[in-house]
Amino acid sequence: MSIPGNPVHLSLATDDYDHIRDLAAGLVRAEGIEITHLRLSVEEIFYRFTAYGEWEVSEYSFAKYVSRRAQGDNSITAIPVFPSRVFRLSSIYVRDDDQITSLQDLSGRRVGVPEWSVTAGVYARGYLQHEAGVALSEIDWVQAGMNEPGREEKASLSLPDGLRYSQVGDRSLTEMLLAGDIDAMIVPRPPAHFASGQPGIRRLFADFRSAEEAHYRKSGIFPIMHTIAIRSAVLERHPWIAVNLMNAFEEAKRRSLARALDATMSHYPVPWGFDDAARAQALFGADIWPYGIEANRPTLEAFLQYAHEQGLAPNLLAVEDLFPASVQRTHVV
Repeated sequence: MSIPGNPVHLSLATDDYDHIRDLAAGLVRAEGIEITHLRLSVEEIFYRFTAYGEWEVSEYSFAKYVSRRAQGDNSITAIPVFPSRVFRLSSIYVRDDDQITSLQDLSGRRVGVPEWSVTAGVYARGYLQHEAGVALSEIDWVQAGMNEPGREEKASLSLPDGLRYSQVGDRSLTEMLLAGDIDAMIVPRPPAHFASGQPGIRRLFADFRSAEEAHYRKSGIFPIMHTIAIRSAVLERHPWIAVNLMNAFEEAKRRSLARALDATMSHYPVPWGFDDAARAQALFGADIWPYGIEANRPTLEAFLQYAHEQGLAPNLLAVEDLFPASVQRTHVV
């Protein structure tokens, strides 16, 4: 245990987020903790934390965390802080000369994914199955790198019976889509070919925002992409850091939301940014980026169901299996 008055030194790796900025910069302090912040890309963070555990606290793929937890790997423990959340109907791409216009049109087709265990894909496939009524076994799934060949599956999978899943090591998903060797791909970031404005690839949902807002109103699901994980050995030595870190993340987020809603000046180079934030409050409520369990229970429960159905989690976990007891309740004054 740490000596009273002497802070615990923790290294924390995250990508660059405004809602973490004040904590990373030391403007918000976690009680009893001194943080060294590492700002890296999420791909590098996930790889290095998974392979080597190079820092004590890390942004981490929610799907990979759930998969590890369900397989009995308790070497890391998450707190219900969610730095990245993205609705994922925007993540489905097809050729711009194809007649695919709906999710139902993907039945009987070949669809590419960068990894089966990518969180974005779990949500998109859950929507495909539960909202569009397309069984995952009706699709031929192909795994490969999005822009470059050679990407490999990093999670241990136990795929459902009847699921057709093949891996291609010498071609990229973009190459295969443009050549007509796959019909669609579900990827967490826009493919470079599309992002550069070249012809040949389009989003399946041109007006994805309307579809995503409608699904949120119906389901209450606001997809969680990443969580914050702590090496369990560190948490065992200092069990109090879970709540103290969570409180600090909450305060940093509160300050960020205040900036987003400030109509006095432009904190972000986004026209009408404050009005967009206010419109988001009309849909999501005052806290448009909630942490904690209860505010996120519909999302968490849906994801655990999808992960189990899709073979990432051999056991159907309960939400309470994911987080330490100390962050599942709070004191009341």
